[in-house]
Amino acid sequence: MLNMKVLVIRFSSIGDLTQALSIPSLIKTYKPEAEIHFVTRQDLSMLTKNNPNIDRVWTLDRHNGIRGLLKLISELRKENFTHLYDAHNNLRSLIMRTLLFVPKTVVRPMMRIKRFLLIRFHKNLFEKPFSGQRDLLKPLEKWGFKFFLPPAPQLFLSTGARNYAENILNQHQIKNPIVLAPSASFALKRWPLEYWHELIRKFPDQKFIVLAGPSDTFTAELSIYPNVLDLTGKTDLDQSAAIIEKAILVISNDTGLLHFAEQLGRPAIAFMGPAPFGFPSRPSTQILERPLYCRPCSKHGQGPCINPNFHECLRSISPDEVAAKVLVQIKLINVANLPL
Repeated sequence: MLNMKVLVIRFSSIGDLTQALSIPSLIKTYKPEAEIHFVTRQDLSMLTKNNPNIDRVWTLDRHNGIRGLLKLISELRKENFTHLYDAHNNLRSLIMRTLLFVPKTVVRPMMRIKRFLLIRFHKNLFEKPFSGQRDLLKPLEKWGFKFFLPPAPQLFLSTGARNYAENILNQHQIKNPIVLAPSASFALKRWPLEYWHELIRKFPDQKFIVLAGPSDTFTAELSIYPNVLDLTGKTDLDQSAAIIEKAILVISNDTGLLHFAEQLGRPAIAFMGPAPFGFPSRPSTQILERPLYCRPCSKHGQGPCINPNFHECLRSISPDEVAAKVLVQIKLINVANLPL
């Protein structure tokens, strides 16, 4: 594979794109001379722009519709790629790979029949345990690149984002924070808000930082505690990742910030509820879940919940259980005396 020039396509979402950042690293391990281009959605592109394994980032503005997509494809055609990996496999990427007609193209399989059987009949034919990164990386074996998980970090931050995080922590005199990610795309994927309250109250001397999007106004409740800094809606993706990089632990629902922690190599506790495909892949993450007959109930966690004990998949994970794991992590930091 001389003069290998690769285009990787992954438009969204935040979590899937973050997991896909391991793709260039795996390719460069086998072919360090490969030239790797990455195309993603414009509003998420900051996650890719500091990656030393990506030679060029191309962006798609989703608001420009089919005209914007065709214009981007026209520009990409001039690059004469030798290899293309469609790591998204949706309508946009299908149009792109069809019109680019790259000789050696690999497409991430969607395994729709397996997904249907899992969600509709709870018959699990997927490789266990679930691993989003494994599913993104294994298709590259068709090019002779044997699967392995490139070590963290695989999310690379800008100097500006790191300076922002440093300034925030200094301004509020915060050292060794625990980051909380109480939101998620659907309500059924969220550990109950009252449990977050109880968890915070169990650690009055521990500093917590809440990260969430601008529409997640419900997190304002958590700012009533003096040991909580609520940054809801105040950080962009790069800044959020930089805050997570400073954390001794991230406690998160099944959401993009969980994968930030994973790709940065930070310890995390993950609440996995109704959705089947957001599972993290690294041993630095402790997964909390319940083997209920009704899981998964939907592809993305949108429900509806069919369990007579409503939301049992997450409500059965008690604050006491989580607190025990938090205490272990705090003790590890204290024993090691690790200032961040």
